[in-house]
Formats: sequence, structure tokens, C-alpha cells
Amino acid sequence: MLKLMKYEFRKTWITKVILLGITAALEALFLFGLYADKEDPLYLSILLLTFLAIGGILVIGLESVLTLHRDMNTRQSYMLFMTPHSSYAILGAKVLECGLSILVTGAFFFALGALDITLLFAKNGELSQLWEMIQDFLRHFTINGQPLTIDLPTMASFTFELVALWISTVTTAYLAVVISAALLNGKRFNGLLSFLFFLALSWLSGWVTRQITAGMANAITTMLTYGLIDLIFAAVMYVVTALIMERKLSV
Repeated sequence: MLKLMKYEFRKTWITKVILLGITAALEALFLFGLYADKEDPLYLSILLLTFLAIGGILVIGLESVLTLHRDMNTRQSYMLFMTPHSSYAILGAKVLECGLSILVTGAFFFALGALDITLLFAKNGELSQLWEMIQDFLRHFTINGQPLTIDLPTMASFTFELVALWISTVTTAYLAVVISAALLNGKRFNGLLSFLFFLALSWLSGWVTRQITAGMANAITTMLTYGLIDLIFAAVMYVVTALIMERKLSV
């Protein structure tokens, strides 16, 4: 499994290096704007880092789905499926490599964001006072009877939920790709049917999650539950996808 994961990582390492390089450049721009008191580069770097954090996580997942699509529909990884590894191991390596990459990237950008906000507040004390005023204002509003707050635990649980949701979405896309290649190959409207199947499964996952979390009052508990359900759904998608590959895939 470890060798398979290394093989999957080698397929996508260039994208990760580019992402890291852009992040380093933007962080340098942020620090320059912060300590040189240059508002334009400061605000620009904050905006671009925010977009990069979201876009980077999305790109990692999409690249993994496209890699699986190429593996299933071209001769690119023909020899991979001819090795003495089961479809469960081959797909598991893809899921683990992609899932870990998304989790690590999400944790990295969350930590970087927390550090930058801390530096921003330390450099500009009035921002800290403004943040306290915003927090006091938000406490007048409630969600299911609970005061609305924006703090580190809330943001961490929100980040976890978004990352878990994306992992679930990627594994659902895996299943749609495999169904397209193994079950609907050569059929009319193959791509459209697979895409509709993907949308239906995504809707079903969201509906089940909403039913389970209905009535939960605590925002952090709700988001953590959302994330755990998403990861369970991702595991189910992996098992179903690997089963189809094992029984129906012809290489």
C-alpha cells in the first residue's frame, strides 16, 4: 500500500510544489505589507491567500479525480492494474493519498491563517478591539438558541467539516468515474448519466446528514457531526467503488 501511495503522490507532486511556492510568495508579500505598513500589498495578499487556500484544496481533489479518469480510460496506468494488487489496494492508495493531501493542506492553511491573524492583531492593537466589538455584536444573535460566535474552535470545526465534505465529494466522483468506465462504457449518454448519478448521490449524502443533525443546537457539535458523517459516506463510496472495479473492470 505504501508503494502504491508513493506512486500516486509522484503523479501529483508538481501541483503541490507549485501550490507551496505560491503560498510562500504570498506570505512574504503579507509580511512585507504588514511590517512595512503598506496597505495595498497587505490587503492583496490576504485576499489571494484566502482564494489560494480554497482553490488549492479544490485542485488537489479535482486532480485526483482526473488522474483516476485517465487511469480508467487510457493506457496511462495499464501496468498498474496488471500488478498483483487488488482493486481495493489500488483505489485505497488513491483515496488515502488524496484524503491525506486534502487534510494536510486544510490544516496547513488553517494554521497559516491563524498565525497571520495573530500577527495582524499583534501589530495593530485596534484590530483586536474591533474584533471584540464584532464578537459582542454577534452574541445578540442566536442559532437554535445558542449565541452566535466566531472563535478558534468554531473556525476549526468549520474547516474540518468543509475538508471532510470535499473528501466525500471526491470519493463520490470516483464512483461516478468507475461506473462510467466499467458499467456504462460505450453506452449512449455515458458521461451525462454518470454526472447525474454523482449529483443524486451528493444530494442523498446531504439529505441524510441533515436528518441526523436536525435539532442539534451547538454549532461546533453540528459541524463536527457533519464532518464525521461525510467521512463515513466517503468510506462507503470507497468500498462500493472498489467492489465494482474488482468485479466489473476489464483491463
